[in-house]
Amino acid sequence: MKKTFIFAMLIFHSAFIISHSRANVALSNNAAKAGIITDIKVQINSLLVHYYGIKDALVATDGKTAQQKANDFLQEFTKIDVANMTKEQHDLYMPLAPKIKLDAEFIAKTQDTEQQRARFNDLSNNLFAVLKALKINDKPVYQQYCPMKKAYWLSDNSAIKNPYYGKMMLTCGKVTETLN
Repeated sequence: MKKTFIFAMLIFHSAFIISHSRANVALSNNAAKAGIITDIKVQINSLLVHYYGIKDALVATDGKTAQQKANDFLQEFTKIDVANMTKEQHDLYMPLAPKIKLDAEFIAKTQDTEQQRARFNDLSNNLFAVLKALKINDKPVYQQYCPMKKAYWLSDNSAIKNPYYGKMMLTCGKVTETLN
């Protein structure tokens, strides 16, 4: 009887240790995934801040600054670590990434605000699609629309400051969607 009791206790103890170690592995795997998601979230949100710099330069009709901000955007874009994305994030991001890069490169190659503005709608739409799919923005993102240009842009607040016309039509537009 004593041997049976000791044997049962050993089996119980072994089962407890195995169960506990599996729980710790699961917790550390979840923590690692959370860390990866946080890293991607930080990278995408930093990219968004650089996008706002381009937008603000176009609002001010400042092609030189828009060019500089587009180069900053591209530098930040290269830091996005797709290897750390989940499969779902990767599948959503990868078709849009080359388009975003191409649009930003075009803006970075010129100081002509009209040429920059011509490509800004595509950059805005592609970046918005990434943000909407990944759902990892820290702060609200307002998609805004210019009916005169039939073009979109993103903003960090709901106040309209139109990057397509600058001072000429600064408040022309409306918020079409908000990502929270």
